[in-house]
Amino acid sequence: MNPPRDTAGPVTLLVATRKGAWLYHADAERRTWQVDGPHFLGHVISHLVLDPRDGRTLLAAAKTGHLGPTIFRSTDFGRNWAEATRPPAFAKAEDGRGRSVDHTFWLTPGHASEPGVWYAGTSPQGLFRSEDGGVSWAPCSAINDDPQYRKWMGTVQDGTPDGPKLHSILIDPRDPAHMYMAMSGGGVHESFDAGRSFAPLIDGLKVVEGFDVNDATFHDPHCIRLCPANPDRLYQQNHCGLFRLDRPATRWRHIGGGMPADVGDIGFPMVVHPRDPDAAWVFPMDGTSVWPRTSPGGRPAVFVTRDGGERWQRQDAGLPAEQAWWTVKRQAMTADSQPSVGLYFGTTSGELWASTDEGAHWCCIARHLPDIYAVEVAEPAAR
Repeated sequence: MNPPRDTAGPVTLLVATRKGAWLYHADAERRTWQVDGPHFLGHVISHLVLDPRDGRTLLAAAKTGHLGPTIFRSTDFGRNWAEATRPPAFAKAEDGRGRSVDHTFWLTPGHASEPGVWYAGTSPQGLFRSEDGGVSWAPCSAINDDPQYRKWMGTVQDGTPDGPKLHSILIDPRDPAHMYMAMSGGGVHESFDAGRSFAPLIDGLKVVEGFDVNDATFHDPHCIRLCPANPDRLYQQNHCGLFRLDRPATRWRHIGGGMPADVGDIGFPMVVHPRDPDAAWVFPMDGTSVWPRTSPGGRPAVFVTRDGGERWQRQDAGLPAEQAWWTVKRQAMTADSQPSVGLYFGTTSGELWASTDEGAHWCCIARHLPDIYAVEVAEPAAR
């Protein structure tokens, strides 16, 4: 069960896995953790997110064989759950044909000035909006059915092993109408009208050799993050490396050249510091040959930059020194906003790791979970 509110620590980790969801509540020092779960045992949970505007509403993107894709909602921090009355679904043509949502992949709370608004990205690629706190959802963007965007999206056979997806829905904290999103595949895009229309933002990014860099179809952003301390700076972990964008510029800059050659700059998650726009963390994986999707050489490590990507430093104290053949998925690494920033990631082998000193030292706080799909932070300042 959840701890009483007056004994709750500074951080709760929201862990989404291939077979359910767990909540881990920290003590005041973030040294010990109380587990609450599983929730939705047997469900595929792609994302579990707290609404920071009320500090108690949780949304879970779920899928089961008999229920199909849906959204679950809790208004009491996970004590009780109810299914959305109208989950994200594509509009059907008059003859009944059309795309079907395989699963909701990404959840993003709306702007602070818009309580109740949420956005969802799906597989195959689609963008949906809720205005009632996640109870009902509707398509909110022309990209869902726009012929050019449909071409860029490719087919359901393209892209990542569990299907193409729309992700990294980012809301400018200064303007609710200004937002970004990414498609794997299909590139990075920007909107100035709350998502109703988008324009590509792919200049400077790379694609796999032999494909047209000017065609958004061949762009595969893995994860994009907006700096809380400077919303004009974005970091990106891409299929083809690490990139940074400083607005109002529109050209991405490759910043992965400082990574060790035997590690490379390929991976999925990207985390930025809550107060320092020059600091960010990544978790590289082996992206060679057939993309084994394991830690390079079986030696997992986090890498940090303190200068906007000019230099990168390995952080592996406490992590396995060898024969650890797991990796971290794009939503499965996050940071809190405590004075000494805590970092957290979940692995494909079901381990949950934590650092309370910005990655300098790591400890494993949970083992034997299912494959971890996403890790998010909830903090009492929002509760």
